[in-house]
Amino acid sequence: MSDHEGIPDPEKIKEILDVVAEKIPGLLKQLSELLYGPKSAKQYAEAAAIFYKELKNAGMTDGQAFELTQQYMSTLNLGNLMGNAMKHNHD
Repeated sequence: MSDHEGIPDPEKIKEILDVVAEKIPGLLKQLSELLYGPKSAKQYAEAAAIFYKELKNAGMTDGQAFELTQQYMSTLNLGNLMGNAMKHNHD
């Protein structure tokens, strides 16, 4: 019985890390296109317009509706969401 039983061979670990390093840039690019591409931008704009319109219909002023819409849109921004989560994890 070896002291290293259950621990993967360093060459296998290197192979796994090489594959991960090769795949991550493509995955990040696909995620970015999904979140920030033209289709998503249109959906975000439509969501903001509907949200703003509903606030105005509920009797809010332009300023109140704008401020709440701005806050609403910031919650839909994955980059901000992830950044805030990381910030809170380090506090």
